[in-house]
Amino acid sequence: MILTLASRGARLVAALALLGAALSADSSSQPEMASPAPGNAEFQFVRLAYTSSGLQFGFGGSERWLTDWPDAERYLLSGVRRLTRIDTAQDGTYLKIMDDRLFDYPWLYAVEVGGWSLSEMEAARLRDYLLRGGFLMVDDFHGSLEWAGFVEVMRRVFPDRTIVDVPTDDPIFHVAYDLNERTQIPGIQFVYSGVPYERDGFEPHWRGIYDDEGRLMVMINFNMDLGDAWEHADVPEYALQYTTRAYQYAINYILYAMTH
Repeated sequence: MILTLASRGARLVAALALLGAALSADSSSQPEMASPAPGNAEFQFVRLAYTSSGLQFGFGGSERWLTDWPDAERYLLSGVRRLTRIDTAQDGTYLKIMDDRLFDYPWLYAVEVGGWSLSEMEAARLRDYLLRGGFLMVDDFHGSLEWAGFVEVMRRVFPDRTIVDVPTDDPIFHVAYDLNERTQIPGIQFVYSGVPYERDGFEPHWRGIYDDEGRLMVMINFNMDLGDAWEHADVPEYALQYTTRAYQYAINYILYAMTH
């Protein structure tokens, strides 16, 4: 259960070295719909498999929730194993929101949430998951139109809670790394265009939703693409300052999820 895993997280020792080269792995754009078995590692990277609204498919013809699958997870997990003493799975897994296994894992990642959709039953299930100790990280959505799409769904999850800017002194930015400087993490298109933003998403935002005890339940990375930075960490043209910071954010988020 989530609370059991969170208590185990107190033993974690993080941040032993600087970021190095990550594992490379071939990917397939469409996995089988049966989620791979996650194994028995202490930390599992679980991706949310959701139904898309509007445009069903993202870059490369895959469903939106599959963006960067599975390489983003593989690279990140390799980096977490190298930089910390967290016992991580070799690969990520994915679950639908109504899967009974959801409550076994304190970490949930959702990508391209500007185009996601949740039914009322799914929204209630996600709300229950978060209030019982779960942590949701959302990533890779950009601009005012996608923000509106994300907020419309999140209001069904938490109609009574406000999305707020997460202050720099929040514990999530100081679990392993002190991240006092805000850096917009661009997607891989930055290598070719030199433009660090997409659509009208000029400014990066770190926003969140807190529970009644001040625990951050939802970490919103808006106008950024940490998944690309994890996946392309060994691309020489992709500035090290972005890939390093993306790994640091992720490690802080993971440690926070496992200890709060």
